[in-house]
Amino acid sequence: MKKVITETDVIRIIKAGDKEIILGKDDLITPLAIDRIKHSGLKINRNGKTESGQSSLSLKIVIGSDHTGVKVKKMVIDFLKTKSFQVLDIGTYSEESVDYPDIAFNVANRVVNKEFDYGIIIDATGIPSAITANKIPGIRAATCYNEFSARSSREHNNANVLVLGAKAIGEETIKSIIDVWLGSNFLGDRHQKRLDKISAIEEKYSRKN
Repeated sequence: MKKVITETDVIRIIKAGDKEIILGKDDLITPLAIDRIKHSGLKINRNGKTESGQSSLSLKIVIGSDHTGVKVKKMVIDFLKTKSFQVLDIGTYSEESVDYPDIAFNVANRVVNKEFDYGIIIDATGIPSAITANKIPGIRAATCYNEFSARSSREHNNANVLVLGAKAIGEETIKSIIDVWLGSNFLGDRHQKRLDKISAIEEKYSRKN
């Protein structure tokens, strides 16, 4: 199972006296964790091989918005880049009206095909794009309005697409949601059992007659 290594995880390893952080093939590291690793001198071991270079470790995020979210999307991209995330903007690029399902599908499709680790979609309320993205089996898109919903969507639901409402919440709230969402890990255990049931529903209704 893919894990996200946070700064807290790295601090725990340093306090334990370890000189190396062991990662699985698909494990990811948040930018703050990368900074902590660089300053501490920890070595990174992924599948028995030593890695270096921030670009190979940073989360890759694909982001898109409809016309109502263009301004907020630019703010979010600038915010993510200050934290050293790798970001691809797939549009739209102006306030000329577009159809949100096209944008939502483009983002979600790139995530489910593993081109990117996570996706972020922005529209007016965060609701219609989430509805669209969740039509794709394997996508768990969560509309979040505060830090609690952001943390829960990752820890309990293993959400892989974050959907935000440009006209529903302010910029500082959006930043705090993103910080919490990207810094939280799926807890597994009983939550995995529930996700398995969701997957079973997806499989049932995606079968061809």
